[in-house]
Amino acid sequence: MTWLPAYTLWKREIVRFLRQRNRVVSALVQPLMFWLLFGTGFGGSFRMGAGAAGAADSAGAQDFLEFLFPGTVILVLLFTAIFSTFSLIQDRNEGFLQSVLVAPVSRAGLVLGKAAGGTTLAWVQGLLFLCLAPLAGVPLSVSTFLVGAAVLLLVGFGLTALGLLGGWLMDSVQGFHAIMMLVLMPLWLLSGGFFPLDGAPPWLAFIMRANPLTYGVAAFRHALYPGGLPGQDVPSMAVSLGVSVAFAAVIFAGAWMIVGRRTRGDLR
Repeated sequence: MTWLPAYTLWKREIVRFLRQRNRVVSALVQPLMFWLLFGTGFGGSFRMGAGAAGAADSAGAQDFLEFLFPGTVILVLLFTAIFSTFSLIQDRNEGFLQSVLVAPVSRAGLVLGKAAGGTTLAWVQGLLFLCLAPLAGVPLSVSTFLVGAAVLLLVGFGLTALGLLGGWLMDSVQGFHAIMMLVLMPLWLLSGGFFPLDGAPPWLAFIMRANPLTYGVAAFRHALYPGGLPGQDVPSMAVSLGVSVAFAAVIFAGAWMIVGRRTRGDLR
């Protein structure tokens, strides 16, 4: 049995979220403040596109608020993925998962249900933030919204699976939060969401190109700018989607394996 337990755990995550609506504030307001403060603060010293060497209003120029917006949407997914996987540790410490594990259900259903629940929450909140795109000067149409939504779903699944992988290796919420912030924030900062890849020193650009989230951010930028990215050197859409799919699949498989090993140890 895979799909029924997956659906049940997915539904449980959604119901739990609706009962803790303060999580919406923490997941949306914090990136919004980050976007406004950094976007405004660095706006005077940031130029990109055809106007990089000239005035800010040159044709094709992109200010920092606009450049930072796609990365901030990915940041919303990242924060939501972290918060949604806190419940994994709580469920394990409270004995809920032990009761699930003794039932005749597959480990794949357990992991898929938790991942689907976290991904859904991250995806919906990412879409809400995406609706602010016109305020950032990002052109948004029905087609770009739909393609962007598909990319966000893929990236959100990968980040949530990564959170589950970390959650199964930790025994406390506090330790999980510290470790995940130590890993995920640099993962985002070095993804091209905060500063462009082509402006980084060679050694840092190498790290950024080895970062799988770089390709998720690049795919999302391509989705928002189907006519071409203004003055940006990023991986192509095909490469970005390929790496993002591979990353999500590998991390989900890793979480599945970890769950199997940890649960066998916990049930002994």
